[in-house]
Amino acid sequence: MGSVAAAPSPIGLSSRSTPSPKHANLNVQHVVLGDLLFRTWYPSYYPEEIAGRDIDRLYLFSQNLSLFAKFFLDNKSVFFDVASFNYYLLVYNAPNGTLSDQQPQIIGFFSKEKMSWDNNNLACILVFPPWQRKGLGKILMGISYELSRLEGRIGGPEKPLSELGRIGYLKFWQARVANVILRAKNKTTMSAEEVAEACWMLAEDVISALKEMDVLGTKRKNDGSLVVSKARVREWVQRHEMDLAAPVDEEGFADGYVVEEDYWKRH
Repeated sequence: MGSVAAAPSPIGLSSRSTPSPKHANLNVQHVVLGDLLFRTWYPSYYPEEIAGRDIDRLYLFSQNLSLFAKFFLDNKSVFFDVASFNYYLLVYNAPNGTLSDQQPQIIGFFSKEKMSWDNNNLACILVFPPWQRKGLGKILMGISYELSRLEGRIGGPEKPLSELGRIGYLKFWQARVANVILRAKNKTTMSAEEVAEACWMLAEDVISALKEMDVLGTKRKNDGSLVVSKARVREWVQRHEMDLAAPVDEEGFADGYVVEEDYWKRH
């Protein structure tokens, strides 16, 4: 889902521009289109950890997941080459001692580009319809921002957002921003840039949330930065009875779960 780096098309390639398979670095071993499999004849200029590995079943599973999501997301385009994305699944396990003998069930997911030049931390997100309106979307959003923090990269979702996506993200951003502002000690005001850095959010997303909350002050700092009043944020939280508890435990990630920060510096 999203802006996928699709495999180069053979149309228009001359024999001079086609490298010899003997010398090609075939990190992408093949491309799957539905039930058809094509072996590649062109080199991949992405390292193996970006291009993906030769795992047919997971590749087909990711394609089917994207196609299923397309039923509910009109603003997304579907590409069959999913190797440049990671997929994060939300799985329900029935509690012990219940009458249900149900197997673990996938109830939602989000995808994320392995390498995003726009620092997108999420490409496509979907909570399956029977599980919607239970606050599960903010868990997936929270994971995407926690991955950004662990990677050391300020980011946000791929844009443009759908109308429903914008509503969901604004609510998530508002709670995240309010939490950071109210937890800041010895500060009565903060600049939008300071909030963005503390939230690992893009400044434009922080400003969108603050404008929707109507808590931006009329004054600016000497450098022109927008100023946020902590008192107005506290009033807004009380008025809307917002739950500011973090949806994701920062300590809940296993070692090696994300791309290390040093990787991005080396590339």
